[in-house]
Amino acid sequence: MTTDVQKNLVEKNQEYSAHFNQGDLALPPAKKYVVVTCMDARIDPAAALGISLGDAHVIRNAGASTKDALRSIIISNQLLGTTEIVVIKHTGCGMLTFQNSDARGLVEKNLGSDAGREVANLDFLPFPELERAVKDDVAYLKSNPTVAKDAALTGWIYEVETGKVRQVV
Repeated sequence: MTTDVQKNLVEKNQEYSAHFNQGDLALPPAKKYVVVTCMDARIDPAAALGISLGDAHVIRNAGASTKDALRSIIISNQLLGTTEIVVIKHTGCGMLTFQNSDARGLVEKNLGSDAGREVANLDFLPFPELERAVKDDVAYLKSNPTVAKDAALTGWIYEVETGKVRQVV
């Protein structure tokens, strides 16, 4: 059965691909930077940050976690030549609203004891304070031996209420 989401995906892709003319872009990002941001649907990194196709890598995950994104950051930096890492968390993030025990309990309640055992030791990487979390994630990258020491590292907060960003570190 095809869902409405799948139908829309195909329709919108047909419209997009009918006018697509950027198939010759280079694999490495032209502006040599990577953005780590949240998967929150209220954030459109390309529009909010002026990122054109081919400019940068954009890594998205729950909470803009650099720990969760490390594998992709290493590939971006070491294999594809990025020299700057921009971490952008945001106001109103869901990761501010729970603790690991809450997430684990919900998984077990919804999916059963096998699933509960599967996530028993999983760190969902929630955080209680936004600005501190930005600083901690940038510090994690700065201290990580797998990240180039000369990589420029900054941390930002995107305000979902206004669309503005502000630098934290």
